[in-house]
Amino acid sequence: MYRFLLTPRWWGINVFVLLAIPFCVFMGSWQLGRFEDRVQDHRTADAAVSSARTEAARPLASMLPVTTETSGRRTTATGRYGKQLLVPGRELDGRSGYYALAMLRVDGGRALPVVRGWLPGTADAAKAPAPPTGEVTVTGSLQASESPGSNGVSAVGGLPAGQTAAISSASLVNLVPYTLYDAWITLDKADAGMKAVPPSAPANTGLDLKAFQNLGYTGEWFVFAGFVVFMWFRLLRRETEFARDAELGLLPETREPSVSPETPAAPETMAAAAAPKKESEDVAATAVEPSGTA
Repeated sequence: MYRFLLTPRWWGINVFVLLAIPFCVFMGSWQLGRFEDRVQDHRTADAAVSSARTEAARPLASMLPVTTETSGRRTTATGRYGKQLLVPGRELDGRSGYYALAMLRVDGGRALPVVRGWLPGTADAAKAPAPPTGEVTVTGSLQASESPGSNGVSAVGGLPAGQTAAISSASLVNLVPYTLYDAWITLDKADAGMKAVPPSAPANTGLDLKAFQNLGYTGEWFVFAGFVVFMWFRLLRRETEFARDAELGLLPETREPSVSPETPAAPETMAAAAAPKKESEDVAATAVEPSGTA
């Protein structure tokens, strides 16, 4: 009954199933691993931010470049403030406001973006306190450059002069006349009249939409594996039933098509049938025609 499994068609089906199931299981396991990695990164980042509040600040040069290990940790730098910009559309404690972002020119002439604090309302340069003059030493949490359009960072362009949507060297390079560090810091204690901005976890380490997408893809791949198994058993059952019916002679016989008596004949058939009848009538008429003379 199962000899059909040795046909080329079923060989192809079986090979496909044997390849598809391990592939789906592998992809589902890989997506689950990605989700678990994001959960672990989230826990590590939160722990790093919590521990950074109590550890001693380290010099800026020893903390660069910014990685998941150094992001959120306290650092210190000395220099003089230069140009100040505003970063609109930033929320703090459920309220909308903006950051005061000043460029700290450190030794060597490079500038380090420093978030001096947060103010509520619409960005207004007249309300933002000017940065202190002279040489200053700042201490704050090191942060990686932001990416527009991610983690709540606005990607809107066309802002008024003196404003920027993202805190990154790529966004600031055309706004300030300095060579910039590919990093920024947020002060532990905001300058007078402003609130301190807490550090954020490094990018791609939070339980964001991407993390839950990985979890959703995990379920999809395992569902695909189950669907492949279901379809194989369904095809096998249908083929088995077909073979059993054939052995028992239960398959319907193929019959020649017949014309029903009620079915009208085609015009060509009617014409062919009428032709002999017309010839017989002509012969009969000739036979009874009277002779022309007595």
